[in-house]
Amino acid sequence: MHEQEVGIGSAFEEQAGESPRQAAGCPPAHEPVWSPHVSSALLARYYLPRSHGVIRGNGCQLLRDGVEAYPAMLTAIRSARRYVHLETYMFISDAVGELFGEALAEAAERGVHVKVLYDALGSWTSRRGFFEALRARGVDVRPFKPFTSLGRGLRHLLRRDHRKILAVDGEVAFIGGVNISAHWAPEGEAWRDDVLRVEGPAVYELERRFVATWRMAFQDRFRSWRETRRRRRAARLHRRGDVSLAVLSSRRGIHRAYLHAISRARRSVLVAAAYFIPDRKLVAVLREAAQRGVEVSLLLNAKSDHPWLVHATRAFYEKLLTAGVRIFEWERCVLHAKTAVVDGVWGTIGSFNLERRSLLFNHEVNAVFADPRLARNLEESFRGDCQSCREVDLAEFRRRPLWQKLFERVLYAFRKVL
Repeated sequence: MHEQEVGIGSAFEEQAGESPRQAAGCPPAHEPVWSPHVSSALLARYYLPRSHGVIRGNGCQLLRDGVEAYPAMLTAIRSARRYVHLETYMFISDAVGELFGEALAEAAERGVHVKVLYDALGSWTSRRGFFEALRARGVDVRPFKPFTSLGRGLRHLLRRDHRKILAVDGEVAFIGGVNISAHWAPEGEAWRDDVLRVEGPAVYELERRFVATWRMAFQDRFRSWRETRRRRRAARLHRRGDVSLAVLSSRRGIHRAYLHAISRARRSVLVAAAYFIPDRKLVAVLREAAQRGVEVSLLLNAKSDHPWLVHATRAFYEKLLTAGVRIFEWERCVLHAKTAVVDGVWGTIGSFNLERRSLLFNHEVNAVFADPRLARNLEESFRGDCQSCREVDLAEFRRRPLWQKLFERVLYAFRKVL
């Protein structure tokens, strides 16, 4: 690692002009401070722990909100020739669910092997007849840990499948925070979210996570996966781009990737978090980064589908603000994104929330990449979102009503069970 650190260090250049910390309003975009000659593999080794296997040769596209993600996902399903694997926390029988259900059923009727895994808790509002109709048309759709398994104990039911993966034919996959629900529909106040479209060798790794969860839940195998395994070596040789990417499904592995990248940040740390109840380690690395002059900005919810979490999150504000961390609250709708970008090089997109349930219970998956072009897109998206936000001012925050401070402290005390 010593030689790699030297290579990275010599590749970084001095940043001229005004510091982001001195700029007024939303932090402005800056030119990269790395040399363009640094390979994505070298960047990955610098920003990722050694234990995270990096897959090279992927083509990736950032999709913003349901308005971009849903059409791309539906196109992939409608173009499927062999199989479709969909794993989602919420599959709701609303207008969006019906649209996806029809596309999945049509694929099954033309001979495509279609398997859908939805979380029973996340999709509890869906009509039972909706899934029965899909099964009647050939879709193998199953709930993850239905309520009939209550007899196995509360801890068993707490472990939910929070992943969002769509993989088609071993050729294209989608990963991010978008579920199958009208919450993300383009009309109205659609929830703010991000999805990564992936082509190349990493598609196999995303499919492998789906298969592992399916086998764990049902002790079941299926023919399409045997075909995928035969195509595994060919897929690894079939490059679709230059992005170096790691697929992480270990909860602690994802958490460690955050800590590792933030601790090595040289220029900026930009984190968008739908639910933000950080542990002590994350608070410490964010504060340390800000105190050593790194621009640290958090994009958090002003309103949420879990309003109590917003108040619990604000219990951390003063500790972060006093260290120089900037906090922007998204007020337009619900922020559901779980993304981060460091130094305009390292980034992550997935289902993992920076709170206790994701860290201890849920089945999660994140894509972690090291690529200047893709990271630049994610950074520009983040900074654009900041322009629609209200920045939290420390002096003003300290003047909030006493009842609000007490309420936040009470929720903070119960943060481990929220």
